[in-house]
Amino acid sequence: MGRRDTLSNWLDSRTGIRAIRKRLLDEPLPAGVGWWFVTGSVLLMLLAVQFATGVTLAIYYVPSPDFAYDTVRYVMERVTFGRIIRGLHVFGASFIVVAAIIHMMRVVMLGSYKKPREVTWLTGVALLLLILAFALSGYLLPWDQKAYWATTVTLRIARSGPFGEYIADLLQGGGALGALTLVRWYAAHVFLLPAVTIALVVAHLYLMRHHGISGALKPTEGHPKPFYPHHALKDTLVSAVVFSLLVAFAVVFRPPLDAIADPSDGTYVPRPEWYFLGLFQLLKYFPGRLEPIATILIPGVIVSLLFLLPFLDRNGHRHPLERRWITASFGFVGLAIAVLTYLGYQDTPAGAAEPRWTPLAVAGRQFVSDAKCMACHQDGETGASALLNFRPRRDAEWAIAHVRDPETITPGLRSPTGAGLGVAQAQAVGAFVRRLRSGGPPPQVSERDLTATRVLGRYCAACHRIDGEGIANGPDLTRIGAERAADWLRGWITNPEAVDPFANMPAFGDTLTTSELDAVVAFLSERR
Repeated sequence: MGRRDTLSNWLDSRTGIRAIRKRLLDEPLPAGVGWWFVTGSVLLMLLAVQFATGVTLAIYYVPSPDFAYDTVRYVMERVTFGRIIRGLHVFGASFIVVAAIIHMMRVVMLGSYKKPREVTWLTGVALLLLILAFALSGYLLPWDQKAYWATTVTLRIARSGPFGEYIADLLQGGGALGALTLVRWYAAHVFLLPAVTIALVVAHLYLMRHHGISGALKPTEGHPKPFYPHHALKDTLVSAVVFSLLVAFAVVFRPPLDAIADPSDGTYVPRPEWYFLGLFQLLKYFPGRLEPIATILIPGVIVSLLFLLPFLDRNGHRHPLERRWITASFGFVGLAIAVLTYLGYQDTPAGAAEPRWTPLAVAGRQFVSDAKCMACHQDGETGASALLNFRPRRDAEWAIAHVRDPETITPGLRSPTGAGLGVAQAQAVGAFVRRLRSGGPPPQVSERDLTATRVLGRYCAACHRIDGEGIANGPDLTRIGAERAADWLRGWITNPEAVDPFANMPAFGDTLTTSELDAVVAFLSERR
């Protein structure tokens, strides 16, 4: 007897591990069990992925409005494979909802909820609701625009039902959506819901093993086969395919992250995740006092009927064609949800576009390395500007006022470093701060465009807007190339009065170098 056998015998004598392994792997499965019975294992695999990636994200996450957004950005931009890990978690939420729906439809179509598996069905319905609760509670955690305003809508919906104010206050935790709300939703997402989910998964698996699987619709001749290796191979293959597809999504697509939450921006229209679109669309048909019909009555009836299904359907047959009213009812509800989801997708405004670096933001990034800024904001290790990758706590308007007159922040605390930046430069720094608050690495910009953006940020932004930034005292430059040719732009910038005797724009022919003039003319002429 080798050392391996000795160790195995010792471990088995103290834990009974061989009996446990036999119990888990040698479960006899009835003949005719096909590929449709792998859906539960796929769902269990996706739950494991959510737990593993969730623990990894929680290591870095800080549930505070001051740090939540930055920690999510840090994971995506600085942590090795952080973007992929968050992608697995974000896209995994959609995968798990789809898997849960497919698993439930398989159980319904094969009549697997019938006696003696009623309690197994009840735990499964409860797990579906928990999955949706996970998705809802995780919504707020990134603390971006979508998270904040979607949660605001959720709290409004909560107020529409019975005991609505009490429930909304319990969810919100304070007078307004803020730190207490974030901590409560984080606690529910990370502690409460996982604990309940683990308990229900264990109960569901125990009941499934206790009663055995329902098997094929019609009895199939043949002897029962053990779960391992016959059905275990099917579970492994399908789970591997689904996991590979999830990894592909996480690698190819960047998980969404809007700009940091701005409670003052009442213009933002949140777009819910696809699995909540149907409910949001339903709200449009029941406005005002009728809203509880869409938020409480209809969903409540559907969920109640799901729980009562095993007790309502006492037909001894399992074939869907012999349970026509059950099959038709599920088909009707499924079709209604699909139609509402499609209509909601069509009616809901598109999500916020991925934040991009505007010309003034590129210019502002160059200006923060100005000697006036470097006097106080220099990285002691690299010698570069400490502002290039900082995480701003203040908004762009505060930054504009600060760079215009640094003494406004702490009067008398330090020796003056000279006058602040000019009006146009301050606008560029403000654009840079806005971009930093939205996350994302700086773009690769050609030397010509760097020169052009410096000119725009040093002079033009004091009177012109471009891509929505700057001061609107003159024409908008966003698409000026579609209106003016390059020769006209050159003449206008060099000497406006030569083009229009009544022009009130100063001449820059003697201010700009030849390379600066060429760069800004070429840049603006391409703005179409």
